[in-house]
This record gives sequence, C-alpha cells and structure tokens, in this order.
Amino acid sequence: MDFRSDNTWGVSPAVMAALAAANHGTDSSYGADAISERVTRRFCDLFEREVAVFPVATGTAANVLALAALTPPWGVIYCHEDAHIAVDECGAPEFYTGGAQLARLAGADGKLTPTALEARVTGAGVVHHTQPAAISLSQATEAGTVYPPSEIGAIAEIARRHKLGLHVDGARFANAIATLKCSPADLTWRAGVNALSFGATKNGAMAAEAVIVFDPARATDLGFRRKRGGHLFSKMRFLSAQLDAYLADDLWLANARHANAMAAQIGAGLAKLPGVRLRHPVQANEVFVELPDATIRALETQGFRFYRWGGDTATCLRLVTSFATKAEDVAALLAAVGKGA
Repeated sequence: MDFRSDNTWGVSPAVMAALAAANHGTDSSYGADAISERVTRRFCDLFEREVAVFPVATGTAANVLALAALTPPWGVIYCHEDAHIAVDECGAPEFYTGGAQLARLAGADGKLTPTALEARVTGAGVVHHTQPAAISLSQATEAGTVYPPSEIGAIAEIARRHKLGLHVDGARFANAIATLKCSPADLTWRAGVNALSFGATKNGAMAAEAVIVFDPARATDLGFRRKRGGHLFSKMRFLSAQLDAYLADDLWLANARHANAMAAQIGAGLAKLPGVRLRHPVQANEVFVELPDATIRALETQGFRFYRWGGDTATCLRLVTSFATKAEDVAALLAAVGKGA
C-alpha cells in the first residue's frame, strides 16, 4: 500500500517487452537507429507538426538541457518557488546554463500567474542586471494541479511581449492531458510553448524522457549540449524503445487515466470525512491532505507508505498514485482514514 511516489512503481509490461525486443540483433549508435527515427515520427504525429526530439534518461536532464537552449549564462529563468528545478535538481539549471539565475515566484496551488510574472520581469537591457530570458512551468504542478490551455496562453503572451522562452516541465504531462482532455498540441505550441520536457519514467517507463522543441530551428545547439552534458547515449535505441512503446496505442494516456482515477477516488473519499482537509484541488495523480497526527501514525503502523509533506512531524500527507495503483489499496486507505486509522 505504497503512496509515496509514482517513481516507486515498476515498468509497464509493454515497455519491458519493447526493451527486450530492442535487445535482439544490432543497430546504429547515438540515435541513428530505426527505433529512434520511429519515435521522432511518433512525436511529430502526436504534436501535429515537425518537432525536434532529444531522448534522455532523466527528467533533470530534460529540464536543464531545454533551459540551457533557451537561456544565456546571464539570463533569468522565472519559475514557481516549489518547482522541481528550484527545489530538487541540486543546482543543475544553473550548472547547465553556465550560471543563469532562477527567480522563484509564489503562487497558489503551485501555479505561476501573469500578474506575478509581470511584476518580476524587469531589467531588460540594463548591463548591470541579469537579463530576463525564460519562464518554466510545471505540468502537472508540484501541487498536483494543471494549467489549462488558456492559462498557458496568458503566460505565453507575457513571454512573447518580453521576448522570453517558455519551457514546460512535463514530468507528469500525460496526467495533465488525461485531466484536461485536450490535444498535446493545444497544451503546448499552440498555446505558445517553445520547449517541453516530456516525461515517461513516472508513468510506466524505466528511464526515459525527451526534450521536445517545437521549432526545430531553435534546437540547433541542443544536440551539442546533450553530448557535452553526457546525455547522448551510445545505445540510444534502449531509451527510444521505451518511448516507442509508451506512445504506441496510447499507453501513455491509459496509464495516466488510471493514475488520475485512483487519485480522484482518494480525493473524493477523503473530502467526505470529518477532520480532513484537502490542501489543493485534486487534478492529476497527487493528493495533498491534512490529517490528525494520531491518524497518520496509525496509518504508518498499518503499513501504508506516504510522505509527510513538510518534514517528519508535518500533518500534511502527499499521496501519489500510479499506473499500477490497485483499487483495493485505495479502498483500504479510505477505510482506514474513515475509522481514524
């Protein structure tokens, strides 16, 4: 009964089968293989336009390589104060950009707002100041909420006006699409996004993400950055095989829909209980809930696994569901909380 993270679960059977199939015979190295070429075509079809595709093995690599392509060393990247790039990537954005600065902005439910951005985007053209360069959004956010196309578009308008790049950390992009029921194109380039970190690892892959650049002309140096940063895999077909299976037959959406449905059941069930408060709307596959400490300790004793959000004594839990979360585990959790554990 593990609700710690979607990273704690394993690999979708179809992805594992694709890896095994890719292990037969030989193929070209460094992304010149047939599987990688097919994956590029899949992404072009998915986003309804020609895109540049750069598979990598980690979300951190995808984020920082994309940002490095959008931001000079003297640039500023505007992000939410709880964004993964600000909290959980060990200075990798600053390292890979050669020194760009993160400007961390507050915002309810993990979201940036146009108003907050307008107030902070300053200093353009002043040689003494770091220069506004990019905005980075998380989709879904660290609070488990999602930006609809209209909100992305409003932020993109600020980016255009100030000549900033717009990046999306899509570690849980599939969960956002499953919630919003819009096309990937509508949630990205049609809304004004320049680059997307397309996640797969949290949603059924072993270790596979991709940087998607929606104007290939803006990706001319990203291949060199990936190589120089140590993320150009010689046996790239094993990354691509995961993405190939992930995109085939809409596995990525089926997995995300299941994870979202499990989270929605948890959120709806908890919301009915006295003494329970949901901290954020449940819009993807994460639930943040405030419970009495005694209930939390009883849940831990019964074998439920989760993170206390804010430290070992915090009374807010983060519960994360995955493509493999079992309905019976969700039912057991709700029953235990309902009984005060």
